[in-house]
Amino acid sequence: PSPIKGGRAAAEAALAAVDPVGYGHSRNYLDGAVTRLSPYIRHGIVSLNELRNLALERGDPKAIEKFIQELGWRDFWQRIYAQNPDWLWHDIEPYKTGFDASDYADTLPADIAAGETDSAAINHFIAVLKSTGYLHNHARMYLAAYIVHWRRVKWQAGAVFFLRHLLDGDAASNNLSFQWVASTFANKPYFFNLENLQKFAGMEAPCDYHNNKCFGGSYDDLALKLFPNSEAA
Repeated sequence: PSPIKGGRAAAEAALAAVDPVGYGHSRNYLDGAVTRLSPYIRHGIVSLNELRNLALERGDPKAIEKFIQELGWRDFWQRIYAQNPDWLWHDIEPYKTGFDASDYADTLPADIAAGETDSAAINHFIAVLKSTGYLHNHARMYLAAYIVHWRRVKWQAGAVFFLRHLLDGDAASNNLSFQWVASTFANKPYFFNLENLQKFAGMEAPCDYHNNKCFGGSYDDLALKLFPNSEAA
């Protein structure tokens, strides 16, 4: 069972620990000052307004700007979905990867579902997702990018996998974020290299080169490898 406890009492304990200023400085690091409140927001135990007001009590508006922006992103995804419900499972735009949608696999490979890929870091993220029902947002981006760009799997298959396991699984935030990574709701694909992975995830996940060779190289090198037919390269 997940170690995340439900209910208002657990949410209030998490609220008491919120550091909106520290969040702005460290949110991209897997051991950063993130709130882990997303399951409580998803299930209506904590509201965005409550979080905004709490943040304003704990920091100068400029110092908590990043925290407020992230609340805004969550609200943005919900509003986009409300106005365009058909976008939830359909490509909003074509891929900007040099590949057509038909070039991507429809189903998630078995090794990804099992957490037995050739990347130790990716396997770690999958294990955390499946055992806790939670994953740091940056780890979600890494895993989503790996699924779509390294393995060339349709974002929809990855989105289903995430929603199957996330306690905070919200189709609007999840699916539209996947489309942003995939480039069907962005002007370019999101991808990363080993240096980035080691910087932001190295304190939590096994990020050595030997066990994560697929991410080695510069961004230019990886762009040529992942998107050989695209301007992204």
